[in-house]
Amino acid sequence: MSRADVLWPLFALAAWTVCMLLFVAARRVHGGVTGKAHAREYALGESPAVPPPIALPNRNYMNLLELPVLFYVVCLMAYVTGAVSPLMVALAWTYVALRVVHSLVHVTYNRILHRFTAFAASNFVLVALWMLVGIALARGAG
Repeated sequence: MSRADVLWPLFALAAWTVCMLLFVAARRVHGGVTGKAHAREYALGESPAVPPPIALPNRNYMNLLELPVLFYVVCLMAYVTGAVSPLMVALAWTYVALRVVHSLVHVTYNRILHRFTAFAASNFVLVALWMLVGIALARGAG
C-alpha cells in the first residue's frame, strides 16, 4: 500500500461533487425549458418558489461542499504526514460511498430516515478518520 492510496477517495468525492453540479444545471435548465422554474428564482440564490425536484440537487450539492471539507483535510493531513494506514484508506472509501448513497437518496425518493442514516454513518466514519490520524500523529507519524 502506498500513502498516495488515501488520495483516490478524494478524487472520487470531488468527481461525485462535479456530477451533482452538472445534475443541478440539468435540473435547472429542464425546469426553465418546461416552465417549472424561471431564471429570476435564482437571482438571490434559490427562492422558495423553486419546486423540490429542482431545488434538492442544489441542496445536495451544497451539502457536498460543507462537511466533506473536513474529509479532504484529514486525508491530506494523513498523506502529508505519512499517517496513512490500510484502515484509513478503507474508511476513506467508506466515507465516499456513504456520501454517494446520501446524495442518491436525497435527489431521488428523499426518505428522511434513509438519508439521515447515510449522513450520520458518514459522520461517524469522518470522526474515526480524524481519530486515526490524531493517534498516528501522537505516536510520531510524520
